[in-house]
Amino acid sequence: MVLGSGKEIEVVGDRVLILPDQGEERTEVGLYLPRPASEKATVQAGTIVEVGPGLLVVDATPNDEEPWKSDDPEPRHAQMQATVGDYAVFLRKPAVEIRLEGQNYLVVPHSAILVLVRDHADPPDEPPEEF
Repeated sequence: MVLGSGKEIEVVGDRVLILPDQGEERTEVGLYLPRPASEKATVQAGTIVEVGPGLLVVDATPNDEEPWKSDDPEPRHAQMQATVGDYAVFLRKPAVEIRLEGQNYLVVPHSAILVLVRDHADPPDEPPEEF
C-alpha cells in the first residue's frame, strides 16, 4: 500500500492491515455486532487494506547427502484467506493500533479474524443450456 507521501507500507508475516469501523452497531456491509461485543470491544470490524504474504513454510527435507550444494530455493509462504477489500470481523485483543498519516489502522494477526465478508458484485456464471 502506497501512502499519500509516497512511502510504501508492507505488512509482514500472517498479519493484515485493517481500516476499522468507527464503533457503529451495524456495520456498513449489514452485519450486526451484538451489544455486549461492541460495548466491551472484544469484537471489532473493518475493511482490509493490506495483507502480508503469510507464514513462512520451511522445507522439511534438507539436503543431508550433499551439504555443499547450495539450492537456496525461493521462500514459500502459506496462503492466507484474507484479501484486500474483504470486510473482516475480528477479535480486538490481539490487534495493535497504529496511526499512519492521520488515519488509525489496526494490525491484526490472521488467526484473530473470525469472519470475512466479500462483495461478489458480478452475478455467478450461468450454467450452459446444453450439457
